[in-house]
Amino acid sequence: MTPFVLNRRACLGAGLAAVVAAPALRAQPKLEQSSVSIAVGGKGTFYYLPLTVAEALGYFKAEGLDVDIRDFVGGARALQAVLSGPCDVCAGAFEHTITWQVRQQALKAFVLMGRAPQVVVGVSQKTLPHYRGLGDLRGRKVGVSSPGSSTNTVVNLLLARAGLKPSEVSFQGVGVQAGALAALRSGSIDVISNVDPVVTQLEQKGEIRVIADTRTLKGADDVFGGLMPAGSLYAPSDYVKRHPRTVQALTNAIVHALKWLQTAGPSDLLQTVPESYLLGDRALYLAAFGKVREALSLDGLVPEEGPRTALRALATFDPALKAERVDLSKVYTNEFARRAKDRFKA
Repeated sequence: MTPFVLNRRACLGAGLAAVVAAPALRAQPKLEQSSVSIAVGGKGTFYYLPLTVAEALGYFKAEGLDVDIRDFVGGARALQAVLSGPCDVCAGAFEHTITWQVRQQALKAFVLMGRAPQVVVGVSQKTLPHYRGLGDLRGRKVGVSSPGSSTNTVVNLLLARAGLKPSEVSFQGVGVQAGALAALRSGSIDVISNVDPVVTQLEQKGEIRVIADTRTLKGADDVFGGLMPAGSLYAPSDYVKRHPRTVQALTNAIVHALKWLQTAGPSDLLQTVPESYLLGDRALYLAAFGKVREALSLDGLVPEEGPRTALRALATFDPALKAERVDLSKVYTNEFARRAKDRFKA
């Protein structure tokens, strides 16, 4: 397809989006807060692709929102930006709403972006060429996006299944882009727990041996024992309660993006995401997208069994997370996603 045809299609699409968005802008209720800051840890990853799409295609603006997305090294850092005040909403791993409830911090997820975590754990072919099993991880250096993030959670779960404690390995925060690649290739870490497109690049070059892969529903089930909700938008519960129309607008934009992603083709994706996200290799980026596409949520709804799966997995290595200490009904709501699902026929 020629660049002219692609550009013409993009212009026609943009024009149609404007026509569709215009009535929504006229009819929408007044928002409690039109300027919203969202903290995210690694925006250039597929884990947060719906957020990028909603921003790039103007879906936030169509809902009357002026969104400022602030990118941090990892999910744990992004969460701290919300807890300490600079940001209003976090784009992060669903399980944080559970782990922080026992710390007396009420967080509520209101729209799901990923129905599988997309996290892959691989051992270095350079420093662990003769890997035989999880027991070989004892004493090794493990690179995660940032300590406390979902990449850390997956490794903790694997260690627990092998009878190992998190303290028996050395965790290092390496980010989710160039820093992660450099750490693995330099030998600074022996194991990497990360997300795409970084993982696919390491796989294609034969630099890692994958030992756990949650980019598909089956892979996530193998690791977590059920549906594991992943990337989501969440905020302090009080914020959700005081800003229902703003939260609905944010949810609408994400569900709109999820609907778009269900039918988006390769050229659509390449025209939408920033060039810097492609790691200098468009073919690799599209190959990675093919591996994670199934992990994207279809409608923004948190599956009923998902929170129970998350709690069960977390309790495997965190004794503070006992079922009797956690009220799962308070860590998420589907009321906003249901309205958005109906509106966009997601």
